[in-house]
Amino acid sequence: MLGVWLLLWGGLALGCRGETAFLRRADDSTGRCTYSFTVASPVEAACPDAGGVPELRAELAALATRLSRLESRERGMGGSGPRGGEAGGAQDPQQAAPATRLEAAYGELLRAKCALLQQEGAPGSQPRHWRFGGQQSSVEPPKGSEGRSGGEAGLAQPLLMLCLAPTTAPRWDAQPLTYQELQSERTEVPASRLLEETALGRPESEDSAGCGELVWVGEPVVFGQADSIAGKYGVWMKDPEPVPPFTRETTWRVDTVGTEVRQLLQYEVAEQLAQGYPSKVHILPQPLESTGAVVYRGGLFFQPRRSRAVARYDLRGEAVTAEKEIPGAGYHGQYPYSWGGYTDIDLAVDETGLWVIYSTEKARGAIVLSKLDPETLEIRQTWETNIRKRGVANSFIICGTLYTVSSYSAPNATINFAYDTATGTSRALSIPFKNRFRYLSMVDYNPTERQLFAWDSFNMVTYPIRLSQA
Repeated sequence: MLGVWLLLWGGLALGCRGETAFLRRADDSTGRCTYSFTVASPVEAACPDAGGVPELRAELAALATRLSRLESRERGMGGSGPRGGEAGGAQDPQQAAPATRLEAAYGELLRAKCALLQQEGAPGSQPRHWRFGGQQSSVEPPKGSEGRSGGEAGLAQPLLMLCLAPTTAPRWDAQPLTYQELQSERTEVPASRLLEETALGRPESEDSAGCGELVWVGEPVVFGQADSIAGKYGVWMKDPEPVPPFTRETTWRVDTVGTEVRQLLQYEVAEQLAQGYPSKVHILPQPLESTGAVVYRGGLFFQPRRSRAVARYDLRGEAVTAEKEIPGAGYHGQYPYSWGGYTDIDLAVDETGLWVIYSTEKARGAIVLSKLDPETLEIRQTWETNIRKRGVANSFIICGTLYTVSSYSAPNATINFAYDTATGTSRALSIPFKNRFRYLSMVDYNPTERQLFAWDSFNMVTYPIRLSQA
């Protein structure tokens, strides 16, 4: 108490002389409460030689140099950082020695920084800037000093905490760590394999098995492109129930621009279709009309040019095996889809079999559906809808339900109507459907692939779909 009173009386006496004094009460590094009394010098602006600071600075600079050299040697022997050996292996004693020296130098440097911080901790002292191993460090006076910026104060506080911690430097574990190296590899994958894994040939999953109502159509996926004007519109397909020697991989294509369309292109593997090189070209005995053809159970079903008939071309025997007229069916531009193209008669395949989509004078242009026998082409049953054929761009059948597309050129079209043959009723829909290339000339459903196959302005595309659970 006597010391406190002396300090107070001394401050009062100095105050009477017009000089400013500071009394500071704080815990020291051991946690003991101490009182310190300071007064500014009336004649000296700074104390460059006080407290042995130059000696500490010189020692600190020497330690920084040693630390930089040890870091360089460590990088030269073991790479960048503690990475040199394999994970879990024994450490080489020759590599451990530089790490030990580096650790000791780091501890010594830390103690020197703390001593310097305490030496320069007097009120009114200015921050000192040092460079250690290429990085600049700011050593500040303790909290309460004048002239400190916010960023510098944030750096000084951790240093003070280190000085209050035990004097032993934290140990740096020089054991090698395990790093996962990233390696770029290129693997050539045949397109036939991509067909099995992507939208075109995705295997059926449990949630896609069975019939249901169409609830979603995905973005179109481009699989191939025609390279001549004859492919402005066309038809491409795969047989959902192939007959040997053909497989589910075999793909068929017809470019339908022209007056004498007779060429049926056969592709055994997917690479051939993507590259535009067919394995065989079938020449049909009579030209076909428009884009309504399908392949089913080893036969090509098509509408012969300028007729209301449907024919079956056997792909193995390469001959027409059946041909039947569809009674009253319009043809050659009488009841086409909205885009034209003589699409009066359109064939389709779904889980239940072979269908023909058309219209008649009796139906006054409304869509008529007939179920066909795939061998004889006899009509098994017929349904007359209330959907005007010229009012839709195209149509397809899934699980006995007819679905229509609203536009062949609008980029954001819809699946706008559905007609259920099981109930004989129709309903309006609004399922988004993208016309990416704005000239949709063909849409067909493949029940095995569970995809829509389409021809959109030279491009052969597929659409993933989703059905509701039945």
